[in-house]
Amino acid sequence: MRVLVVEDDLVLAKQLTDELALAGYVVESASNGVDGEYLGEVEVYDAVVLDLGLPQMDGITVLKKWRAAGCTMPVLILTARNAWHEKVEGIDAGADDYLAKPFHMEELLARVRALIRRAAGHASAEIRCGLVVLDTRSGRVTLDGHTLALTSHELRVLSYLMHHKGEAVSRGELIDHIYSQEFDRDSNTIEVFVARLRKKLPPGLIETIRGLGYRLTCPE
Repeated sequence: MRVLVVEDDLVLAKQLTDELALAGYVVESASNGVDGEYLGEVEVYDAVVLDLGLPQMDGITVLKKWRAAGCTMPVLILTARNAWHEKVEGIDAGADDYLAKPFHMEELLARVRALIRRAAGHASAEIRCGLVVLDTRSGRVTLDGHTLALTSHELRVLSYLMHHKGEAVSRGELIDHIYSQEFDRDSNTIEVFVARLRKKLPPGLIETIRGLGYRLTCPE
């Protein structure tokens, strides 16, 4: 899963990117509204953490431009603790949730997880596909109750497929959501990760759709 952090406080921005990366997300960041607005329009993210008090272009303007351009990724805005008007304005501009500063990092991570789950149509913190269960809180995957040993990239691929189970997911879409901009994106590596996952998962769970990509097919 890929998250964009738009925050001009460099200390807080580093804390956010570090904690999100530790939680298993691919994280990219921008320190001003202009760069953040550009990244949000040209790149694909599963969620965005957006500060409202940004230089060059404020967060409300950034958010309005994203929504006007048809960008539908869930957005969590960061507001000043007592600035209730910022919360109202942010929600009206298209934000999906808000968090007042200062905040506990665990709460931010929980809200990001919830936004990504809801955007994919999942209400529970656990996503199930037959005997396979992904706990989005811990990043732990189990098969019939036994923990699966997965590499970080295998987990990212499976997590994205689990969030979008039953849907056709292209190799390009997987590349967009598991690699950062700076990473050498090679579609062949996606095939390697899928092949490894197939050896660890029940037969037929990951289906290849010729010309489209992959689909996680869950038994009834």
